[in-house]
Amino acid sequence: MTWRSPLALVRDALRGQRARENELRSLESNLPYEGLEKGKQPNRYFPSNAIKTTKYSLLFFIPMNLYEQFHRLANLYFVGLVILNFIPEVNAFQPEIALIPICVILSLTAMKDAWEDFRRYQSDRKLNNMPCFIYSRKEKQFVERHWKDVRVGDFVKVVCNEIIPADLLLLYTSDPNGVCHIETANLDGETNLKQRTAVSGHPEFEPESFNGILVCEKPNNNLNHFKGYVEKPDKQKVGAGIESLLLRGCTVRNTDHAVGFVVYAGRETKSMLNNSGPRYKRSKLERRLNIDVLFCVILLFTMCLIGALGHYLWLNAMPVVPPYLVPPTSGQLDRPSLTSFYMFFTMIILLQILIPISLYVSIELVKIGQIFFITNDIDLYDEETDSRIQCKALNITEDLGQIEYIFSDKTGTLTENKMVFRRCSIMGTEYPHKENAIRLAVLDEPEAEEEVIFNQHAQPLPTRWSLDSEEANVEDTHGHGSRRRSKVTGNAQSDVAFSSPLETEVVPDGKLFQKISRTSSGSLSHSQKTDAYLDFFLALAICNTVVVSMATTKRRRVSVSPQAKHTNTPLETLSKDSEENFQPSGQTEGVDTTGLQPCSPHPPSLSDEPALTSDNLRYEAESPDEAALVYAAKAYGFTLLSRTPDSVSVRLPSGEVLDFEVLDTLTFDSNRKRMSVLVRHPITKEYVLYTKGYASILTGHGNKKNIATVTQRHLDCYAKEGLRTLCIAKKVVSEAVYKRWSVDRKNAMAAIENRERLVMDTAVQLEKNLTLLGATGIEDRLQENVPDTIQALREAGIKVWVLTGDKPETAVNIGYACGLLEDEDLVINMAAVFQITCTNILDCTLEEVRRYNADPRNVDTTQNMSLVIDGLTLDKALSPDLLDRFVALVKHCRAVLCCRVTPLQKSRVVKVIREKLKVMTLAVGDGANDVNMIQAADIGIGISGQEGMQAVMASDFAISHFKHLKKLLLVHGHWCYTRLANMIIYFFYKNVAYVNLLFWYQFFCGFSATAMIDYWLMIFFNLFFTSVPPIMFGLMDKDISAEMLLGVPELYKTGQGEGDYRFTTFWVSILDAFYQSLVCFFVPYFVYQDSDIDMFTFGTPMNTSALFIILMHLSIEIKSWTVVHWIIMLGSVALYFIVTLAYSAVCVTCNPPSNPYWILQSQMEDPMFYLICILSTVVALLPRYRVCHSLSSVGLKIFNCPEFWGVFVSTF
Repeated sequence: MTWRSPLALVRDALRGQRARENELRSLESNLPYEGLEKGKQPNRYFPSNAIKTTKYSLLFFIPMNLYEQFHRLANLYFVGLVILNFIPEVNAFQPEIALIPICVILSLTAMKDAWEDFRRYQSDRKLNNMPCFIYSRKEKQFVERHWKDVRVGDFVKVVCNEIIPADLLLLYTSDPNGVCHIETANLDGETNLKQRTAVSGHPEFEPESFNGILVCEKPNNNLNHFKGYVEKPDKQKVGAGIESLLLRGCTVRNTDHAVGFVVYAGRETKSMLNNSGPRYKRSKLERRLNIDVLFCVILLFTMCLIGALGHYLWLNAMPVVPPYLVPPTSGQLDRPSLTSFYMFFTMIILLQILIPISLYVSIELVKIGQIFFITNDIDLYDEETDSRIQCKALNITEDLGQIEYIFSDKTGTLTENKMVFRRCSIMGTEYPHKENAIRLAVLDEPEAEEEVIFNQHAQPLPTRWSLDSEEANVEDTHGHGSRRRSKVTGNAQSDVAFSSPLETEVVPDGKLFQKISRTSSGSLSHSQKTDAYLDFFLALAICNTVVVSMATTKRRRVSVSPQAKHTNTPLETLSKDSEENFQPSGQTEGVDTTGLQPCSPHPPSLSDEPALTSDNLRYEAESPDEAALVYAAKAYGFTLLSRTPDSVSVRLPSGEVLDFEVLDTLTFDSNRKRMSVLVRHPITKEYVLYTKGYASILTGHGNKKNIATVTQRHLDCYAKEGLRTLCIAKKVVSEAVYKRWSVDRKNAMAAIENRERLVMDTAVQLEKNLTLLGATGIEDRLQENVPDTIQALREAGIKVWVLTGDKPETAVNIGYACGLLEDEDLVINMAAVFQITCTNILDCTLEEVRRYNADPRNVDTTQNMSLVIDGLTLDKALSPDLLDRFVALVKHCRAVLCCRVTPLQKSRVVKVIREKLKVMTLAVGDGANDVNMIQAADIGIGISGQEGMQAVMASDFAISHFKHLKKLLLVHGHWCYTRLANMIIYFFYKNVAYVNLLFWYQFFCGFSATAMIDYWLMIFFNLFFTSVPPIMFGLMDKDISAEMLLGVPELYKTGQGEGDYRFTTFWVSILDAFYQSLVCFFVPYFVYQDSDIDMFTFGTPMNTSALFIILMHLSIEIKSWTVVHWIIMLGSVALYFIVTLAYSAVCVTCNPPSNPYWILQSQMEDPMFYLICILSTVVALLPRYRVCHSLSSVGLKIFNCPEFWGVFVSTF
């Protein structure tokens, strides 16, 4: 390695920083530069693939950890006192003794941090040394290396079931169609397969033949976005998007092998940029705690100032210098003013335990214990998915007991996100699917059996569903509110999402089925091929991104081999022409992802090939809506057989297979609110665009007015029933229009600047003048016990808001079904196109609210008012001019339903309510569109549902069902808050009560900072004797039983607002500590008055009395006693006597000139010692006992008394 000057190194580092910070980066292949030194590598400025998540190194662990710990001001404060105690003029006791408490705290924290960092180191080392295959120019083949050896610009080969080591641009796959299937479960939790397509232009790819330059954006954490293009030597640009990017952490499935170009490596990969580590949030209680610590500091300084002033007055009051004041080496005593100045700092050292040094460590231990109890609650365990609650934010458990507003998503949060095909309208004719409704009604029966539900055949019914009819029908038996959970929910452990029998089994409508059968019977003419009914179901089958696989073929495990067979598409697998290439699942099933089982090189026999039936197909969809529509089309005989980037095959009811050439796919986005697929029809050779999307987007685009009007009426009725609606449309595109559009599309895909806008513009350009085919209504069933949960949360004083992207009619129906809206509610529907209209609605409503509150007849009553507002009106209401009026209105609403809102609107609503009303907020959702809302709330809860794990990964807590919120908040939230609040208040009380004993003694020792208790025993008192009981109190105390909290949700209100930890509660405890310390000090003072006992003989009964008073005080606070409580309380007393007796027996010259030798032994022989302890304890605790007993008897303080609450509830 050549020597380089420091200037060259600095210059190279600056160039590297500029290269990494550029918006665009150009990447070249490393192969021409293989073997050259690093300075000549083209991609040398970009990081390697080795990752390091550790915070410390072995050499610098101690200084770095101390630096981290000193960010906590309490630690800095105590270290400052230790340093102060080393100054001879101000030291209160032996400097070495002062080091012990802070050293113990810092050491315990350092050990915890070291263990956590060591685990991170082990994980990093394991990951960095995982094997992978990198192409070598010298070897002329892929050679095995480690993940840490991968660099930007390398060519990496990944094989089936192998985890991708870096972000790779896919250039080649073993699949002839250039498809690579990946599973992104490690990134977003989604187990359904996703397709990635190789960048065009490399049919027979060789790494050494790659001579293009990849231009791409700089790294970002957006998992669903990538912009780049490959520029060839002839300046031709080939666009590359996220559909061609293999992300680090994903797993290759059902593809023998694939080759990619490393775009991002190491810490720049998207997965690492999304790995921000554990989130830190400061709880409301912690913020309040910091204020009280500041009050304690002020109290400490006040006491020290009194001590310094008292010492000054005492010195000035003496006529002569007493003999016990020994002058320093200079032979002269300092002036009283200077001595008093020194005494101020000496008093700070003496009274330092007024600030509880162990409080922060105790809080961390209690929170860890609370999380343990929450995660191991059997009621929060979901047997169906074998999952339990996850606690990801370790320091906000107490906030669960203070929630005032809940913001919830609808789909997948309140509902199951299991989409069930219910109705459809085709060319203005409505098909109610009563047979399918009967199946679903039977499915809701608790005694229903699987054979009854899923083995019935479609039977046409003589009657039709009428849109104008208000009478009860069979669909009404399928209402949301009274739904029971089905016994038949499919295999929860299936690796295919949205594939439960509830979703896959669709009973066709009899009339529609007969019409399709007549249309499809016999030989199909040209006109029949373009029939609207056929186009409707073809659109359902084609217009999606569903991946097709064989139900009998599990996700394959193959070995990497130069002679590896190509992976076949599902259609090739089913066709007779590829029988020799078919690999049965039995020969491809392996054991794990690292030890890959080789595939058999011999073709199987024909008898091993599965039959070509619909039951053998398995659909892997990215959303439940897509799956529901594909299964509905399949129920009518339009079976999706296979999908590749360039083709899609559909089998018609007649058995004929149509192979459509896929020209382009216009994916769904929140602006267009639709998705389209452009195909070439195999019969007519026409360019056909099939589109599906929201009704507001698709209706009115050149359709027949009567069909559009009738379909809109059907959509309105679907929405009122709570169904999710989609419109289906088509468009025939001329060849000339397609060619012009194709050029624009290609340029947009290759663009870097404004690529999203250009791509969307090309999609909008093509999606004009659509012909409406029909509409669908899909039901998303309510989760179990949602109405009960919402009702309980309301009774607990929590306001529930629902923020959804659904239509207002659909959202309102769900709102009534789940109990969010009630019949007696005054529902305000805010829908305003103009700002002035929104202003008038707000002003009129607020005036009505003021009139209601001003009416004397409405005293002590609240108006049951709810608000329904759409996204367009919400934007106007959140404008600066109307924001305050909107907040004033919703403050009086007991429920708010926001419809057609975007993810950004969701997060903004949460922020506005949290900041304007100063309330504790909780947001709960299950999808990626809920992430912003979850992160904006004080507590974010993700539901591990059907839409992956994006919400879970961004949340503080993760649950399986919405119903778990009830116990999580009402029980665990209440317990966590009350336990921690009471423990913190007790900690302050304990320290103030003990340190005041030393303070009162200063009035009798000339404020000389002398202690009547041995220093070691003072340290042991807070560090050992009284440290475990409050931790046990914070972990295990139950002021109210779980059954009572669930049965009387109103009890949750005690934690809202200021809660138990109020300003007055804190100062009452401090005053109580002052009183108890006075009793504990002056009872032995008056007993031993005018006696000649020594200082430690006076302090020992006082120290023992303080122990009994502090522990008995805690005994009064404990509401539920267990064996653990008795063991710890009695154990603390026993430990005190054992340690003190042993210390008194061996300490002869521990603290000269005074020593506690044999003091406690002598005291225990004197009956006066026991009298002092008993009398001090009784007198000190009697007021608190009487007050607590009185408050309990009148119901102002909550005790665990079921009889009392039974009378209370029955009275009101």
